Amino acid sequence: MDINCKKCRTLGEKLFLKGEKCFTPKCPLLRKKEKRRRGSKFTPFKKQLLEKRRIKLYYGTSERQLKRFYEMALKKKESTPLMLAQLLESRLDSIIFRLGFATSKRMARQLVSHGHFLLNGRRCDIPSVILKPNDKISIREKSLKLKVFDGLKERLKKFTPPSYLELDKEKLEAKLVKAPQIEELNLPFDFQAIVESYS
Repeated sequence: MDINCKKCRTLGEKLFLKGEKCFTPKCPLLRKKEKRRRGSKFTPFKKQLLEKRRIKLYYGTSERQLKRFYEMALKKKESTPLMLAQLLESRLDSIIFRLGFATSKRMARQLVSHGHFLLNGRRCDIPSVILKPNDKISIREKSLKLKVFDGLKERLKKFTPPSYLELDKEKLEAKLVKAPQIEELNLPFDFQAIVESYS
């Protein structure tokens, strides 16, 4: 079994790490029911640890990176859990995924790491870089010839990005018009538990 599928099986829920496969009957989580574990009731501490693990797997962050995002969120005037979620969704790899340029977050991280995207006209290979409103994203001209981007324009015809992203489906260029609207994404995470774990 693929290592990413094992991560979902361990947590007992889909994290959509394999992109399109997660939406098909081939998903291992659907093919085999998880055995009920003893002591299903979680203590607050255990819940915090589990939530941390889920978020780190989903966003591909280390403990150190997640804590850094928490500290950044703590400095904001708004709700810390909301700011933490916005920061994670403002990462370049998260934006690439939300634009439909990649079918999974894992794929988005790989594509960014390999330098296939331009941020404000400059090549960027750092998945965790935080975007700000009016930042522009595009695919490098040389990269468009790669197989991984075959059929992208056709696939995007039926795709609608979140309202905080402006996407030119013909030019394959996009812009972050405002901070990510977390309520649109319906994220299955308890960001409050993460904040409490660091408090």
